[in-house]
Amino acid sequence: MQVAIKDLKGFQVDTIDLDNAVFGLPMNQPLVYQALVRQRANARQGNADTKTRSEVSGSDKKPWPQKHTGRARAGDKRSPLWRHGGTVFGPHPHTYEQALPKKMRRLAIKCMLSDKQRNGDLLVLRDFTLAEGKTKEVAVAVTALGLTGTVLLVTGQADPRVVHAAHNISTIHTLPASLLNVGDLLKYRNLVMTVEAVRVAEGLWAKDVRRRAQAAQNAGVAA
Repeated sequence: MQVAIKDLKGFQVDTIDLDNAVFGLPMNQPLVYQALVRQRANARQGNADTKTRSEVSGSDKKPWPQKHTGRARAGDKRSPLWRHGGTVFGPHPHTYEQALPKKMRRLAIKCMLSDKQRNGDLLVLRDFTLAEGKTKEVAVAVTALGLTGTVLLVTGQADPRVVHAAHNISTIHTLPASLLNVGDLLKYRNLVMTVEAVRVAEGLWAKDVRRRAQAAQNAGVAA
């Protein structure tokens, strides 16, 4: 499929052929949801901790005799029933990490890229070269491109100038193509990619499809 390539002033300067193996797949909502849950779970630190009665400070001496005091029975001051005592069934450090096969993770990203393209939320730029690396340049470019709402700006490689210039605009987030993920693709409405970023994405996530197609073709020739 062909998509227009624009410059930072919003004018079309060329067209680009997108690989259907990355930008032409049907949406798989259950898979995208599963990938998002995994990503958010893996981002959790899991370091919340509480002290049990064996870990809190305090004497383990019996505070008063068991009987004939008129008071309730008590074992020690570290009991969960007492103030400053231990916590029962409280959280302890553990991992929330979830596993997901690599092919499923890649397919989820490709489904989101295809959905952006299908809904008209994908914009391809010739490049995103800034003369001075100023925030104003990014704001002017976004206005010229007619983008409203949140924007995910993807470059081919990590570009510190673009990251620094867009950092002060809360509705814009920048990423290199190799770090594209389901969470950011769902969070930001508009996806802006440079031509280089498109080619990097196709090189990363179309390899499996091409390899399987080549294997099938070779099998057919051999038969």
